[in-house]
Formats: sequence, C-alpha cells, structure tokens
Amino acid sequence: MTTFEARIFSVTDRPATDPHAPVQESASGARNGYPSALLPYTGHGARPDTSRVRCGTNPTRGRHSNGAGKTTLLRAVSRLINASGTLRFAGRDLGRLTPEEVFSLGLVQVPEGRQLFDRMSIEDNLRMGAYRRTDAGAIRESFERVYQMFPVLKERRRQIAGSMSGGEQQMCAIGRALMAAPKLLVVDEMSLGLAPVVVDQLLEVLAEIRKAGITVLLVEQDVFAAFSIADRGYVMETGRIVREGTASELSENVDVQRAYLGVH
Repeated sequence: MTTFEARIFSVTDRPATDPHAPVQESASGARNGYPSALLPYTGHGARPDTSRVRCGTNPTRGRHSNGAGKTTLLRAVSRLINASGTLRFAGRDLGRLTPEEVFSLGLVQVPEGRQLFDRMSIEDNLRMGAYRRTDAGAIRESFERVYQMFPVLKERRRQIAGSMSGGEQQMCAIGRALMAAPKLLVVDEMSLGLAPVVVDQLLEVLAEIRKAGITVLLVEQDVFAAFSIADRGYVMETGRIVREGTASELSENVDVQRAYLGVH
C-alpha cells in the first residue's frame, strides 16, 4: 500500500524553482509562512507529528476557513512552493523533487478555480493530463473511463473549455487529473461556486474514484457534502491541524457543529 507522510514546519510562497533551496528566514529569525501544518492521513498508527495517507482507502476531507493555509499546504505538497520539514510519498523524499517529478509519482492535484486551458477544447484539456504518459493503449482506456464518468464531456469534447458552465469545467478539471493515472488525488474546493445538484454529482464521482482504488484528499467548504462521503476529517486553523477524527465523530462534535455546521 502506497503511503504519503508529511511533517511540514513552515512554508513560503516563493516558487520552488530550486527544490534544494532553503526556506528563507525573516529579520526576526522566524521562517516565513505558517508555523506548522500537517497533511491528513487515513488509516491508523501515524505518530502525532506525522500525517499519513494510505492509497485505496476512503476519501479524507479537510474543513478549513479562508486564510487557514490549506491551499498553501497543498502547493507545498505538490512542490509548487518551498517548505521545510519532511515530505514523503511512495517511499520518496518529495522535498528534493520538482513539481513535475512529484506529478509523475502519481500525486495529482485538482486546483481551486479549476485552472483549465480555457481556449483549448475539452478533449485537449483532458489530453494535457496525460502528457507525461507514453502508454497509448492505457491512455485511450483513461479517456473512456473519464467519458463514462462524465458523459457530457464526451458529448461536448470539441467545445472550447472556457465556454462551459462552472460545473462542466469542474468535471473537466477532475477528468484531466484522472488522465494522469493518479495514486493520490488532491481536490481543492471542489464545490466553490457550484449549484448543489452539481456538487452532488461530483461527490458521486469521487465515491466511484475511491472504489477504483484511488485515494482522495478533499479540501471542501461544504461540510455537509464532504461528510457524506469522507472517511476521516481534519480541521485546520492558521496552518495547524487542530482537530481530527472520523466523519461521524466530527459531525457530532459540539465545537465543529457550532463553528461549521451552524448548530447552536
């Protein structure tokens, strides 16, 4: 079983153009970024200062407020920005890898805002997800799986991505990530700006993806939606994981109910 571990002491918004470059310190001697951040894990036996995600388990979701550091954390995990600490995936030290190398290992992110090539067709956007793959037969099979999950993408595969609705663009973004044959799929704010009926459709797709053996790490503002499919959940505040547990445990927690579920 593939395992991801993270022990991140600090991050900086400086791009990780040099994976060996140290994190800069401020005049006070404190490192730039958040003082501590941990990536959630699914499974058992992780040390308190270490996070672990086991591939093939149920989706994990994180509940975070704006400015909590969630997107910065995901960028650090994908090596888009520098971080100090330990990042390991599939036995490899991610801290010494480039974003392209991390991507090739199967750690694939669906970014907030979708980030499609809006002047390219849907099919060309999907093809971009497989640009590092050379297995032509398997790529064709990936196309079929994506089109099976999202029939509307097949119907409109020649359409320019930027002309689609927000929900269809999110489908395309998830489909593009699946074309990369991920082992760990990281989805950032999937429901942002989407109608509830579309969110429900996407949650069903995430459940199918998990059944296929792909671990899903979901950062989501829609707590009710996320708890409906998550195995475990984590609450992040100013860069720190302050609470964790199974989805049922968190949904029944009084503090979580008051802060995130609107229960008083």
